[in-house]
Amino acid sequence: MAAFPGSGWYVYSRRVLKITFLFPAALALPAIAFAQQGAASSSNAPAFPVGTVVPKVVTVAKPDQSYALYLPTAYSATKHWPIVYVFDPGAQGDYPVELMKDGAERCGYIVVASNNSRNGSWPIESEAAQAMFQDTHSRFSIDPHRMYFAGFSGGARVATNIAQMCKCSVGLLLSGAGFQPQAIAPKESTLAVFSAVGTYDFNYPELVRTDDDLEKLGYPHALRRFPGPHQWAPASVMDEALSWFRLQAIKGGLEPREDSFIAAQAAQELERARALEQSGDLYAAWKEYRQGSETFSGLTDNTSLRARAVALENDKGVREGAKREKLEFEDQQRLSRNISLGLTALQDEQAQRAEIQASIEQQITDLRMRTEHEKREERLRVLKRALAGVMVQAIETGFGLLDQKKIQKARDYFELAATAAPDSAWVLSNTAVARAMDGDQKGALAALRTAKTHSVNPAHFVVWLKDEPAFEKLRGTPEFAALLESPAPR
Repeated sequence: MAAFPGSGWYVYSRRVLKITFLFPAALALPAIAFAQQGAASSSNAPAFPVGTVVPKVVTVAKPDQSYALYLPTAYSATKHWPIVYVFDPGAQGDYPVELMKDGAERCGYIVVASNNSRNGSWPIESEAAQAMFQDTHSRFSIDPHRMYFAGFSGGARVATNIAQMCKCSVGLLLSGAGFQPQAIAPKESTLAVFSAVGTYDFNYPELVRTDDDLEKLGYPHALRRFPGPHQWAPASVMDEALSWFRLQAIKGGLEPREDSFIAAQAAQELERARALEQSGDLYAAWKEYRQGSETFSGLTDNTSLRARAVALENDKGVREGAKREKLEFEDQQRLSRNISLGLTALQDEQAQRAEIQASIEQQITDLRMRTEHEKREERLRVLKRALAGVMVQAIETGFGLLDQKKIQKARDYFELAATAAPDSAWVLSNTAVARAMDGDQKGALAALRTAKTHSVNPAHFVVWLKDEPAFEKLRGTPEFAALLESPAPR
C-alpha cells in the first residue's frame, strides 16, 4: 500500500507508530548474514547514477522488494563505503534519502531506504530489511565495519531492533522515537546513537529520557532538538548526524583522521552552544556544552566546551531549566490523561457510548482551541505535544478496530482524531478510509478533498488513492476522478 507525507504525518490504512516487539529467532538478522556477503566488483555491479537520488531500485532476488538509493559522486567499487540503512514508517524510501543526500555527499555515505518496510508486522519489516541488505551487499562495495541504521517513528523502532539483533551496526540515527527501556544494551555497548526530535513532538519526553539513559549507560550519544512536530528531522540535522557519525568513526579508528573536518565540526558545536547560552536557555546550553565536550574528547582540544559545561552545571538557571522540563512532561501527561482514559473506555462501552464520545470530542476541541490561541512558546509546546498524543492514540485505536472489522467503532475514533487535527492529511485520509468502509461515500470524498489540500506530496497522495481498496466503489465517479487528476490547491 502506498504512503505519502502530509503535514508532518504519514498516511496509510493500517497500524501506525506501533511495532510488535516479538522476535522469533527465525526472523532475526544475524551478523553472519552480512559477513557472508561479498562486496560488489566493478565487473558485476550494474551502473547507477551517482550524486542523485534513485527512487526505486528493485532487488534482484525479490522483485517485489525495492529501495531508494543515493550514491555519493565519488563512489567507486575500488574502495569500501559506509552505508546507512533507513526505515520510513510509511514505506516511502525516497523521502528520507532526499533529506540525507547532502550530508551523505559531504561525508561519503551510501544511503538506502526501503520502499516496503512500514509500520505493522515484524515479518514485513524483517523481509524488507533482509532483501535490502542482501541486494546492496551484492551490488555495492560496502565497509562491513561502518553500517548504520536510521528510522523515523515506527521506523526508528525497526532500526533499533535490527541493529541490536544483528550486532553489525556502529550507529543509530533515530528521529521521533527512542529505545524502549527494556531494549537498552549493557554499558559495554559501543553503538553510537544520534537522536533527533521536534519540539512539538508528543514523543519529545521519550527522546529526552532515552538520551539521559544513554548518558548513564556510557553510549556515545547526541540529541538534536528542532522546531516542528512528529516528523523526520530536517536536512540540516541529517547533515549534522552524518558528520557526527564520521567523528565517531575517526575516534574509533575506522576512518583516517582529517584535522580540518574535526576543527570545522568543533567550531560549529561551540557556536551552537554559545547561541543557546546567549538566548538565555542555560539548561539547553549546559546540555550542548556537555554533549560537545564528550563528542570531541580524544579528537581535539575540548577545553572550552568542557570548562563551560562545568561552570554552568550548578547555575541556578540550569537547575530551574531541569525542573521546568520535568514539569512540562508531567503537564503534558496531565493534559491528556482524562481524554486518554475516555478513549480507552469508549472502545468497549455500549450503553453510554454516544455520551462518552460527545464528552471526549468536547475535551479534544477544548484542548485544540487552547493550542490555537496560546501565544507563550513554553506553554504552546506542551499543549501541542498533548494534543498530538491524543490524536495518535485515537487513530491507533481506530486501526486496531479496523483490523477487527469493527468499522463503525473505528470510524468513531478516526473522527475524534480529526477533531484533534482537522488539517492533517494523514488523519483526514484515514478518516476517508473509515467513512468509505462504512458506506458513507459523500463523507469519504469530502475528507479526501480536504486531505489533498493539505498534502505536502500530491503525487504520492494520488498513488495511494489509486491503490487503496476501500475506495473501490468510488472509482469511476467524477468526484474521485477529479481527485486523481486535479493538482492540489496551494
